[in-house]
Amino acid sequence: MIPEPTGDEAVYLFLDELAADGVISLNGAVKPYSRQIIRQKLGEAAARPDSLAALQNRLTPRQQKELDFWLNIYSPGEPDGKFKLLLSPATAYYRDSLFSVTVSPILGLTGGITSGSDGGSGSGTGSTSRQRTIAWKNGAKAYGNYGRWAFFAALQDNHQDPLMGHAEYLTRERGGHIKNETDFSEMTGGVSYMWKWGDIAFLKDSPVWGSGYGGTNILSGRAPSFMHIRLHLKPVKWGEMTWIHGWLTSMVIDSTRSYWVTNAYGTEYREHYRRKYIAANIFTFTPVERLHISAGNSVIWSDPRITPYYLMPVFFYKSVDHSVNSGINNSNSQMFLDISSNNIKHLHLYGTLFIDELSTARFTNSDYNFFSWKGGFRTGNFSFMPDIWLTAECTFTYPLTFQHNVPVTTFENQGYNLGHWLRDNSRSWYFALDWRPVRAAGVRLWHERSERGPDYQSIGGPRVGLPYLESIEWRNVTTGLDVSYMITGGVQVRASLIRSNITGEEDWYPTHLYGRTTTISGGVVWGF
Repeated sequence: MIPEPTGDEAVYLFLDELAADGVISLNGAVKPYSRQIIRQKLGEAAARPDSLAALQNRLTPRQQKELDFWLNIYSPGEPDGKFKLLLSPATAYYRDSLFSVTVSPILGLTGGITSGSDGGSGSGTGSTSRQRTIAWKNGAKAYGNYGRWAFFAALQDNHQDPLMGHAEYLTRERGGHIKNETDFSEMTGGVSYMWKWGDIAFLKDSPVWGSGYGGTNILSGRAPSFMHIRLHLKPVKWGEMTWIHGWLTSMVIDSTRSYWVTNAYGTEYREHYRRKYIAANIFTFTPVERLHISAGNSVIWSDPRITPYYLMPVFFYKSVDHSVNSGINNSNSQMFLDISSNNIKHLHLYGTLFIDELSTARFTNSDYNFFSWKGGFRTGNFSFMPDIWLTAECTFTYPLTFQHNVPVTTFENQGYNLGHWLRDNSRSWYFALDWRPVRAAGVRLWHERSERGPDYQSIGGPRVGLPYLESIEWRNVTTGLDVSYMITGGVQVRASLIRSNITGEEDWYPTHLYGRTTTISGGVVWGF
C-alpha cells in the first residue's frame, strides 16, 4: 500500500479510459490507488485479450503507446542489488530480492498573469489591473518495501503568491498551516503490511472517496492530510471494504488542557486543541462486471480518548452513537452511496449521494434532508473520433450539509471541509472536452458554473426548513483551456488560459480573481 498521489492526474485518467473502454474493471470510488493496484491494472490491460493483434484492435495507437509508457514507469524491474539513477522516471533506486527503496525529487514552478480584475469589489466593473502570480514547491519523496511491508514518506513545501488555498475559499486548491500568507508545508507518509486479500496501513494522507471529475462529495481530498489507520479487504472478486480511523485537527481551543507558562522569555499561554476523530467505512459490491455499488458511513466525534465503539470497521456508526451518547449530542454521523457503471462501452455513468442527516418524516412535508448529490457521465474514444472524451456532471448540496452546530464535530480537518469544495447550499455544473493527441498528453476545454447561497451556519437560527439557494450570494462562471504533457515519469509541463467572471461574497475567493478576469499561466512539475 504505497499510495500514488491523486495529483498525478494523467495515470488516473488513463486507467479511467481503460475502464470505460471495457479493457479493465476498476473501482474508482476509493482513491488514492496504490502503486501495486496501478501496476496490476496496467498488467491486465497488457495481458488481455490473449493475442497481441486483438489487443491492438482494442486500444488506439495512442493508448498502446501510453500503456507501454506507464508500464515502464510502474514495472519494478529485475532485482540486482545495485543502486541506479534513472531519467525515465527520474528517480534513484535500489532493489534486491527482499528490499527496495526509491527516492525522487518534488519540484515545481508555475507563473502567470491575471488581467481585468476589478480589485475585489465583486461587481465585475471598475478599473483594469494586472496581478502577477507565482507558485512553487520543493521537497522529496521516498518509498519502498521489505517483503510484505511497505513504507513511503514525502515532504513538500509550497509557496503561492497570492495564496489560493485558504480554508474559507471555494476552490479546489489544497492548503494547510499557512505561514506569512503565502507558504505552507505538508508531510505525508506511512507504513503498511499486505497479504493475499488485504492490507493494513498506518499513514498520513488525504483519502478521496466518491466518483467525479470536477470534485467528489464524500471525501474530496482538499483538506490537509491526517493520520489514520486504513484497512482494505478484498476476500472475494465481487466485494471489498475500506475502513479508516483518523485523528483530525479541530482548531477548537481546549481550555482545560491549556495553561500559562512564565520563564525568562516572558509569559505565554500554551493552547491545546480539542481532540477530534473520524471513523469511516465503505463497502463496494460488483454484482456484474464493471458495475460498482459502494455504500458506507462515517462519524466524527470529540472525546478525551479513543473509544472502542468506533474501532469496529463494520459498524453502522449512527446507531452506535445513539447507544454510546444516549440523551446527549456528542457525535456527527454521515451516510453515503456511490454507483459507477462502465457496462456500456465508451461510457462511464456515475452518481453519489452524501447524507449528512436523514429523517423519514421529511419525505412527507416540504422540508428536505441534508443531502449532497452528484451525477454525471464521461463518454468518448469512438472509432470515428478516437482519443476524445466528453464529460458532464452536476452537483447539488442542500443547506447545512457538511455543517454541524457543535464546532468540534464539523465535517472538517484543520478548518477545511472534508466534503465537496463548494461546501453547503450550493450547486455546480461541470463540462469538459478532453483530447489526448499523443501518449501522456492532454488538451482540455472546460466550462464550469458554480453558485452558493447564504451561509446559514454563520447566520444562525433554525436548522431545518431553510430555503435552498434562496438567493445567490456567490457565483463563478469560468471557461478554461488546459494543455499538459508528461515528458517522462513524474515530469510534466503545463499551460492554461482561463476566462472567469466571479461575483458575490468577497471572503469566499481570492481577491485578485473577482470580476471579469483572464489568467494565463504555465509551468513545470517534477513529482507529485
